[in-house]
Amino acid sequence: MLRMMSRLRVGTCSWKFDSWQGLLYAGRDKEQYLAEYAARFPTVEIDQWFWSLFPPDRLVLPIREVAARYADAVPSDFRFSIKLPNSLTLTHYHERHRPGRLKPNPHFLSPELFAQVMDRLEPMRSRIGVLMLQFGYLNRQHMPRPADLLDRLDAFVAEVDRRISLGVELRNPNLLDRDTFTWLRDRDLAPVFLQGYYLPDLTGLYARVRDLIRGLAVVRLHGPERQEMERRSGDRWDRIVEPRDEEIVRMAAVVRDLLHHGVDVYLNVNNHYEGSAPLTIRKLAMHLGGGPE
Repeated sequence: MLRMMSRLRVGTCSWKFDSWQGLLYAGRDKEQYLAEYAARFPTVEIDQWFWSLFPPDRLVLPIREVAARYADAVPSDFRFSIKLPNSLTLTHYHERHRPGRLKPNPHFLSPELFAQVMDRLEPMRSRIGVLMLQFGYLNRQHMPRPADLLDRLDAFVAEVDRRISLGVELRNPNLLDRDTFTWLRDRDLAPVFLQGYYLPDLTGLYARVRDLIRGLAVVRLHGPERQEMERRSGDRWDRIVEPRDEEIVRMAAVVRDLLHHGVDVYLNVNNHYEGSAPLTIRKLAMHLGGGPE
């Protein structure tokens, strides 16, 4: 769908949508979806392993056989971006039968758990482009000072296997400043930019920190209201529900600027952004030097 530039990979957030039949998939065999997808796009985001912490003592981690099946379905130059399990990034969880009461997560930024996850992902290691640590909004109940997160991250990244690029997505607006992006740059961590939810517009943030970005960046396009988009779409993701044409022009300009400065970019588009990620990517192609098929 997009004539790819050498440092740009554009793809969707997951591929498991029956409503893409006819739009992206020729048949109804779900087992063939990923192979059909990989014939059209060079990357996809895997988020199925993110929801992993089920207190009080149950962890759900990737399955090696599934990782192997995914790797076998795509060509050798295809790359997955993977949201790491939230058992690594949740500071606390809600105690069962005690709504509102938070209990510390013993697995938060655990190098040992990270090693377990990587062992399970080993069959697809050669096809992983970036691993992403996604942190939710941290209030004082979660962490007295949001900046304390960087101290915990410092210890974590010093211990874990860094052979695959590691990205960090932060959702505290007061952490999205030049000090944090300098910190990420100095530790060779990829910034993960999120457009959507309650966060400030990505273009303004990027303008403030663009000179601090080196090597790799991830741009994730989400809409502001996930549940509202699901209601309006009826969980069918084959049409544009909420056009964001002017915003798409701005997002493409950010990506072009990153590429111009020698940064490799993963651009991950969610169905919740406009209603259909493949159709949004067709629009983006017009502004990124490509064009429709």
